Amino acid sequence: MNSLKTVVLDNGASTIKAGILGVHDDKPLVIPNSVVRSKGDNATYVGHELAKCRDFTSLRFRLPFEKGFLVDWDAQKAVWDGLFSSEVDTSEASLLITEPYFNLPNIQDVYDQFVFEEYEFRAYHRCTPAALIPHGRLLAQPGLPQPECILVIDSGFSFTHVVPILNGAIVWEAVKRIDVGGKLLTNHLKETISFRQWNMMEETHIVNEVKEACCFVSENFKSDLEACRVQPTKNPILQEYIFPDYSTHRPGRIRRAGEPLDESCQTLTMNNERFTVPEILFHPTDIGLEQAGISTTVAACISLLPEDLQGMFWANIGLIGGNTALPGFRQRLTSELRSLAPIDCEVAVYSSEHPIMEAYYSAITFAARPEFSQCLVTREEYQEMGSTACRRKFRDWKPAEKDPSRGREHAKGKGQKGKADDEDDGSPPPTKKTARGRGRGRVAARRQA
Repeated sequence: MNSLKTVVLDNGASTIKAGILGVHDDKPLVIPNSVVRSKGDNATYVGHELAKCRDFTSLRFRLPFEKGFLVDWDAQKAVWDGLFSSEVDTSEASLLITEPYFNLPNIQDVYDQFVFEEYEFRAYHRCTPAALIPHGRLLAQPGLPQPECILVIDSGFSFTHVVPILNGAIVWEAVKRIDVGGKLLTNHLKETISFRQWNMMEETHIVNEVKEACCFVSENFKSDLEACRVQPTKNPILQEYIFPDYSTHRPGRIRRAGEPLDESCQTLTMNNERFTVPEILFHPTDIGLEQAGISTTVAACISLLPEDLQGMFWANIGLIGGNTALPGFRQRLTSELRSLAPIDCEVAVYSSEHPIMEAYYSAITFAARPEFSQCLVTREEYQEMGSTACRRKFRDWKPAEKDPSRGREHAKGKGQKGKADDEDDGSPPPTKKTARGRGRGRVAARRQA
């Protein structure tokens, strides 16, 4: 098993981050997870082929993922075919792939069928992106072991999830989801721009580039909003975005201060749109979505965890996903969490230099460890037991599937043990409690040292 090539596939709803262990450890292939029709080029591009596109106006996207779940397997197969055919012989490789949180059992079965029957991988492991973070470097500190209690905030294309991890295992009972992701932010910005300035309803790709170039999270929302209201044409927040000109191969960019404009240039004025759109992450009620923001959701999530461990979760919060790359996101989140956390708890939020790729880097580290081979389901196991083998080995949000034969033997023995044993049967083991002092986290420990 160790001699096999290992393919790592962070299969996101917006982009795929893929590579081979030992070959693409630092520079994964990042390709759009979509089939795209270009009106300007009058051509269709599948996944990695989008790099050949010369006119990005009025692109039509066919996305394999819908509302966070993989539902269009024809589109997904087309993207995977182009990726696998050029990089690796799948019949002589193992696969580590990510899946959505709370993935449905029927969809998981299709994952298994594609991996073993369509692509004939020798073995594979399937898990969520947050489950990989304990193996990575996001929360690693020099001279200290990896923390046992981690809270991962994964703000991606479809949703934002708050995921607590205890001793390497996700505490599914406390996982929270906010129905705000990068797709919603881009669509809201598209509608706002179309109402106020240009009709951009068909320009999803260009608006997404505008969002990534101009938007930021405000640390003082009210004062920034007032500054834009008082001086709508002259304020420090105002920016002009020069639209791309694909006929001359000129990309879009932010206009520099005092830069003269060519007559052919068309510009988009970005005023309070720069920070009101990302504000939806912290206040979904701004668009009528009756859900709590990220900060309140984090506090609600931690409150569901064992009381004596809550301080360690406050002190080990990690950020992954494209939305966390917005300027000011970490500072705003830290400020709000500090006001919600108990006064004796340290609040530490760790961000990555490349939050979109953090799950991939963690997966590479995990796949390089000797114990990774113990987490794989082999093709032989799948041929013998089907998807049951995957359900038994891969830990997810559903209760573990029990062996029927073992259950009958246990029931037979249980009748002989009496009522006392019957009351204890099936109850979860008590949570291993930690001293209250440890709950304050590693930050406090370092200060005392």
